[in-house]
Amino acid sequence: MLCPALRGFGPTRFRSAETPRSSQLAALGRDLLEFLDALDIHRPALIGHDWGARAVANACGLRDRAGSHLVMLSVGYGTNDPQQTLTYVQARNYWYHWFMATPRGQHAVEQDRRGFTRMMWDTWAPANWYTEQDYDQAATAFDNPDWASVVLHSYRHRWGFAPGDPAYAADEASLNPAPVLSVPTLVLHGAADTCNHPDSSTGKERFFSGPYERVVLERVGHFPQREAPENMAGAILRFCEQAS
Repeated sequence: MLCPALRGFGPTRFRSAETPRSSQLAALGRDLLEFLDALDIHRPALIGHDWGARAVANACGLRDRAGSHLVMLSVGYGTNDPQQTLTYVQARNYWYHWFMATPRGQHAVEQDRRGFTRMMWDTWAPANWYTEQDYDQAATAFDNPDWASVVLHSYRHRWGFAPGDPAYAADEASLNPAPVLSVPTLVLHGAADTCNHPDSSTGKERFFSGPYERVVLERVGHFPQREAPENMAGAILRFCEQAS
C-alpha cells in the first residue's frame, strides 16, 4: 500500500519558488496521476479521505480507468462546483471555508495552524475519538512551509474567491461539470459527520455508470479511517472483491 502526501503537507516540496502554491481540486487529481505514472503503477485501487477523496475521484475523472476501484471517504462526488446547491446545515458546517476567505482567517491559518486544525478535530466527530499523541503525530504534516498557502488557496479557489493556476485550466474544464465515472465506486460516510453532512453524499448514482455503493457508518464522524478502521477496511475489502 502506498500513501502519498498531498502537496503542501508533510515532506512535499515545490520544485520551483516560482510555482504558484495552488491547491485547486483539479491539481490534486493531476498530482495523483503523475505519481502513478512516475512509479509505473497501473490501475490500483484508489482510496482517499476528504481532500484525498477528491484527489482520487478527480484522477478518475481526468483519466478513464485510472484505477481498478474508487473509494471515497467522507465526501460525496460532484461537489467541486462553486455554484453547487448547499443546505443551510452544510453552509454552517463550512464556516471555516468562509472564515479562510477573510484576513482574520488567513491569520489563523498562518499563525495558529495547530489551534485552528484542533478545532476541526474536536468538532467534526463524536467526542474522545483521538488521543493527544494521535493529534501531535498528524499535526506534523501541517509544519510544511507551503501548508498555509496551499490550504488558503484550495478553499478560496473552491468558491471562486481566488484564480486558479493556468497550468490546470484544461483539467478544470474536464472536471466541471463533473464527468460520469465508469470505475466501480464505494462511498463510506459517517452518520455523525459534522464536517460534510452525510446527506451531502446522497443521490449521486447518476454520476456512475459502473457498480456504485454508498455505506453510512453509524456513530462515526468525519474520520472513519481513525474512528472505525476495522469496519472501514472490511467494507473496502468486501467491495473490491465483489465489484468489477
